[in-house]
Amino acid sequence: MAAPTQSISPADDMPAFRPSQEGIRMPQPPTFATSAEERLHRKQQLAGAFRIFGRFGFGEGIAGHITVRDPEDPHLFWVNPFGMSFRHIRVSDLIAVSHDGEIVHGSKPVNQAGFVIHSAVHHAHPDVVAAAHAHSVYGKAWSSLGRPLDPITQDACTLYGQHGVVTEGRGAVVLDPEVGRALADGLTNRKMVFHQNHGIFSVGDTVAEAAWWFINTERNCQAALLAEAAGTPTQIDHENAQFTAEQTGSAYAGWFAFQPLWDEVVRTDPDLFD
Repeated sequence: MAAPTQSISPADDMPAFRPSQEGIRMPQPPTFATSAEERLHRKQQLAGAFRIFGRFGFGEGIAGHITVRDPEDPHLFWVNPFGMSFRHIRVSDLIAVSHDGEIVHGSKPVNQAGFVIHSAVHHAHPDVVAAAHAHSVYGKAWSSLGRPLDPITQDACTLYGQHGVVTEGRGAVVLDPEVGRALADGLTNRKMVFHQNHGIFSVGDTVAEAAWWFINTERNCQAALLAEAAGTPTQIDHENAQFTAEQTGSAYAGWFAFQPLWDEVVRTDPDLFD
């Protein structure tokens, strides 16, 4: 099945990606004539993001979840079934859950901790379309330190000033709604938080954006741990770190950075559209 056609127009919120050549346009997220079309696209992106997370080794048994808000009913979100490999998920496997915990579409169970977290995030932030969490190795390791990432590389500056740490309920399976609300509060005006002793939680305007912030953060955790194991990393100064964040940390930048990964998985895993 072919990927949806994308419209082409200038990237207004992406200064570093504006081409200087006359007539060249940057790709933009697709637009849709109906909610049904948009729902299908969001579900396809969700299934693809799971496949990509699986390739990166982010799967950890039954742990991990990515959600996307339904475009017609904002009180529903689509999510992976509990206990299914990220690398096998298809569009038809996804389930829809209400903010009250009712499985509205699908016959498979939902991860209870995933419901507690994602329902709180989607309820608290109507502007958040997608949210991602997985028990990735480097994110888990860095989260135990209880501090944000330092701006030690250009890539680490992507979310400079746009991420933080949540300590409530650290290390415990998130079954307490209060901890879910604490995570939601921590994500206010941020694209990502570390839940201490747990891992990375990212959000976005699209599945692509939320997934990319997660991937970007995981790789930055890996680089930071390697650098700190070797010595004391030199940090980028505030002015340059902020400048880089402005160039590479927009919603559009997150969506666009994910596109090569999306193109790959569309070609190699066409069954994800089933």
